[in-house]
Amino acid sequence: METTKEDKMKRGEFLRSLGLSTSTLMAFYCLGTTMTACGTDSDPDPVDPGTGSGLTGTTTGSNINFTVDLTHTSYSSLKTSGQYKIIGDVLVAFTTASAYIALSKICTHEGNPVQYRSGLNDVYCPSHLSEFTITGEVVQGPATTDLKAYTATLSADGNKLTVTA
Repeated sequence: METTKEDKMKRGEFLRSLGLSTSTLMAFYCLGTTMTACGTDSDPDPVDPGTGSGLTGTTTGSNINFTVDLTHTSYSSLKTSGQYKIIGDVLVAFTTASAYIALSKICTHEGNPVQYRSGLNDVYCPSHLSEFTITGEVVQGPATTDLKAYTATLSADGNKLTVTA
């Protein structure tokens, strides 16, 4: 009976074997926390409910379905009218009209991130000045397509917000 030992190479060893310089290696190490291997952009980003992050569910991709604990320090600002957070692929805001909205965080014009403007109670793209209603409808271009809207449901006690596609 013959056994074989499988050698495993660490990332740094692999990169050095490619003949990359120290500065290039440092760039890979610094970016390493945001880079993934063998994945695609359409892979969902599941959030581990056991991390105590105040967030559970899938926040990216085509199957958006997550719950935000509004009592958690990371998200408690969302209980204040006019505040918003980007959570995964979604902009979540507690509007000045005291309603929660959940829209795609990406402008339909050229894919830049949008922001909630509490002063105007709307969503806009600071890159090219497209404007959207709080339901995601285009009000001013250059964007011509509405933002994707998600369903935002507040729990009876007002402490959890669930966002679904």
